[in-house]
Amino acid sequence: MAHAHNRRDFIKFLAAGAATTTLASCATTSQVQKPIGRVIVIGAGYGGAAAAKYIRMWSGGRIEVFLIDRETQFVSCPMSNLVLGGSKKIEDISVSYAGLREYGVQVLRDEVTAIDTAKKMVKLTRIQDLPYDRLVLSPGIDFMYDLIPGLNNAEAQKTVHHAWKAGPETVALRKQLEAMRDGGVFVLSVPKAPYRCPPGPYERACQVASYFKQAKPKSKILILDANPDIVSKKGLFLKAWGDHYKGMIDYHHTQEAKDVDLRGMAVKTDFDSFKGDVLNVIPQQKAAGIAASAGVINANNRWCNVDWLTMQSTANPDIHVLGDATLSAPAMPKSGAMANQHAKVCAAGVVALMTGQAVNQAPMMINTCYSFVSDKEAVHVASVHSYDAKDKTFKTVPGSGGLSTAASELEGIYGWAWAQNIWADTLG
Repeated sequence: MAHAHNRRDFIKFLAAGAATTTLASCATTSQVQKPIGRVIVIGAGYGGAAAAKYIRMWSGGRIEVFLIDRETQFVSCPMSNLVLGGSKKIEDISVSYAGLREYGVQVLRDEVTAIDTAKKMVKLTRIQDLPYDRLVLSPGIDFMYDLIPGLNNAEAQKTVHHAWKAGPETVALRKQLEAMRDGGVFVLSVPKAPYRCPPGPYERACQVASYFKQAKPKSKILILDANPDIVSKKGLFLKAWGDHYKGMIDYHHTQEAKDVDLRGMAVKTDFDSFKGDVLNVIPQQKAAGIAASAGVINANNRWCNVDWLTMQSTANPDIHVLGDATLSAPAMPKSGAMANQHAKVCAAGVVALMTGQAVNQAPMMINTCYSFVSDKEAVHVASVHSYDAKDKTFKTVPGSGGLSTAASELEGIYGWAWAQNIWADTLG
């Protein structure tokens, strides 16, 4: 019984989205003070929104913060597969940015066209250029469509959706599933790791299968995985497929999408061609283009190397990079929870650098990832990561975190509670 209580307490701690990085000397104050500098944050996802909020909080409002994003509201990638399954609507996973304004964050809906790192200036589409003292990039990912020639044009991308950025793509793919005939085939092409997750591909297979089981029971799901095996929660997903969707999901490993035949509605790999009624091809990914224009993509021509104590770019110390765009530390996933943790290490570092305080030399991060295997049941994996001063990176703490023993509705309740809590933590 004691073990059960400890596990519940641990889950509740994770669900709270607590960051272990603290900056006690920079607590929020009610005093209005003259700004000591300006930080511009580009990208208002799990990383950027949290960084903007916590820089304001931990500086006591002394640092002016602009948060720039092209979207009108936050739409969560975690939980977006539930929209495909039909148990949630896109509105259920969308959150206003209004809460951030209450912390004094100046939220701008605009698009960055260029970054002048020499002049420390951000160029925008709608308003005049903005100067900065420090820049935080949380740009997310772009897709490497050049590796899949048949998708490397706008028209093809209107037919074959990735739905890997939650929003209109998610809704479009859901509509394709609704329009598909009973007895049709849904082809899900999984890229080589590393990739943004969640939304997770194996959870997506579960959610689509859950919908088919209710509405189109003759339909099949074909998973073409570029990886040699299921990358995450293998045993739990295989059990879910066997228990809930027996005979419905056909998994193929080492089948990387090399091209798409739109006329024939087929995904081509090195070994074969797989036809489907709905194609969901997820290309390989890299740090978004704005990171390239800022000159901070310096790892494998795809990702951004950072100083993990402050999230400063190793290419430019005036720029901090968060979330999926970074070259991940060992065993560190490209998850929403981890981007939120990046943001807090960054915020602490920014405040320390701009106020002349010492940077925390021993930060820690927590990752939590829930996957729904049906409309109500979920599983989770969790890990704790501590900074290794010798190797200058984060490493998992041995014996920390954990993996669900089985899917359950209780885990589903925890999973949705986790989402609500991290949205509140990130967005105010």
